Amino acid sequence: MQGHSIGALSKRTGVKVTTIRYYEGRGLLPDPGRTGGGQRRYGDAELDRLSFIAHARQLGFDLDAIAELIALQEAPQAAHGDAHRIAKDRIIEVRDRIARLRRLEAELVRVVNACDGQSDGQPCRVLHALADHQACEGEH
Repeated sequence: MQGHSIGALSKRTGVKVTTIRYYEGRGLLPDPGRTGGGQRRYGDAELDRLSFIAHARQLGFDLDAIAELIALQEAPQAAHGDAHRIAKDRIIEVRDRIARLRRLEAELVRVVNACDGQSDGQPCRVLHALADHQACEGEH
């Protein structure tokens, strides 16, 4: 039986061996064929699938969305609208996270600016702010 070993697949895609096995368990990758010695062997289709999964993960798609996208790959005539919706949902998630990070940044800047980093006999304002969520100016 020809094909790629799990180690070779890992090297080619940058996905850890344990993660490849996890993806198999989740059904994102089909269970590969095995050699007579029980070694997993993967074909080019599995390599392409794993590359797709790895890229989607880099873009922040969760595994449920990736499973949907894989299913759409297998039925391309129905894919356009659903794939577009899934990608738009990811954009909304990214924008929400950016907004939360901006609020977090503003609060951290406020806390740091309230303290000059010098001991003047007063309690540290940074430590005070971290200990008392009520000291924050807004939700972050």
